[in-house]
Amino acid sequence: MTLDPGSAAIIQLAWARHLGLDDDAFGASLATGERVVRADESVKTVEFVRLFGSSALVGPQWVIDAAAGIPDEEMAHHVTLLTLTRSHGGHGLGAAALFFADDLPLKQTSDELTVSHGNPEAIELEGLCPPDDVNEVGLSDLENRYTIIHEVDGRRVPVACGAYTEWEGLLGHLGVLVDPEWRRRGLGSLAASIAAHEALAAGLTIQWRAEVSNTGALALGRKLGMAAGGIQTSVHLGRGAEG
Repeated sequence: MTLDPGSAAIIQLAWARHLGLDDDAFGASLATGERVVRADESVKTVEFVRLFGSSALVGPQWVIDAAAGIPDEEMAHHVTLLTLTRSHGGHGLGAAALFFADDLPLKQTSDELTVSHGNPEAIELEGLCPPDDVNEVGLSDLENRYTIIHEVDGRRVPVACGAYTEWEGLLGHLGVLVDPEWRRRGLGSLAASIAAHEALAAGLTIQWRAEVSNTGALALGRKLGMAAGGIQTSVHLGRGAEG
């Protein structure tokens, strides 16, 4: 599915604000073919973001200087940022593909499933999932949660949750968590579809962030029909490192 040009502009505006850049920073980058940079000696996380052919880098001046001659394609690899920041304790956070949508086909729930808007069900679901999955999805940070409930032996059991939060006032940042015992049954895409349509109804453009090593998350973004829009690469800087 393709994005409306206006939606791409909204996405770039949201990311410009997230990175502390001028509102038209990504548009200016695309027009000049040059990377937008913001030097900030106080930041603890270095971020490189490429969106729809334009790019930005935020971090201390020494990172910006070191990256000046490195093409965007290479900057998009996490190992590049790790190498540039190693002497300053650079570690984490990885590279993530960014997917977006301003419209999606609606998936219907079956008669055997119901959807709860309550938080207790989402919390219960987190207790059924591996901690790494729970931390990566971060349901607690996503304000609007839609948990799919299945009745098992007369007991209501949460099996999947799709959730979103309003991001920079413009995007609906989406997350999905599925009980490992209920995966590969289409429940992840169903939960994501429910949350996505709620966000679209609220006037937001959908954002899906998938770690490049997470094949399941990448596949879900494509299965939902989202458009690939770019990549985010970031590292934390360690404390007490020498400049």
